[in-house]
Amino acid sequence: MKLVIFFGIIAIVLLYFVTLYNALVNLKHAVARSWANIDVLLKQRHDELPKLVEVCKQYAQFEQQTLNRVMEARAGVAQYAQSRNMEGLGHEEGKLRGLIGQVLAVAEAYPELKADQQFAHLSERISQLEDTIADRRELYNDAVNLNNVRIEQFPDVLIARLFNFPPARALQFSAAEKRDVDLAQLFRQG
Repeated sequence: MKLVIFFGIIAIVLLYFVTLYNALVNLKHAVARSWANIDVLLKQRHDELPKLVEVCKQYAQFEQQTLNRVMEARAGVAQYAQSRNMEGLGHEEGKLRGLIGQVLAVAEAYPELKADQQFAHLSERISQLEDTIADRRELYNDAVNLNNVRIEQFPDVLIARLFNFPPARALQFSAAEKRDVDLAQLFRQG
């Protein structure tokens, strides 16, 4: 009888640790899935920006320096996203968002560009992508937070250390990148 109770307790403890392990695996994959969702949107925006720049280039007077900076920032975002460097990505994302805002603000000074159907469609598409990226960043950071909290809590920390579950890095932005866009300043720069 004691042997049955002993094996029963061992089975329950083992089942409990298997459940903890599976929960940590689910969290790890939730972080990866959240990142994949952001990555898809970044790629979509990456594909749309050259189209917007090309439409703007058709208007000879349009600010070439601004368009060049948009393309450089776009390349930086792609590089950091591919390497999953969250710190660098956060910085480049902030820079790119500001430059996109600057392009749209400068476009206000060109009524023929602003009235162009293709420009209107692309700027609306990019604005939608920006909103969706912001939402997905929030979901990603929530998944990262949940993962990181669980791998530090007892008894999950035992399983996390035993099976080497590393903490995930949140996508963070500097204070300058989080503040509201100053449209008046964007118009002055354009």
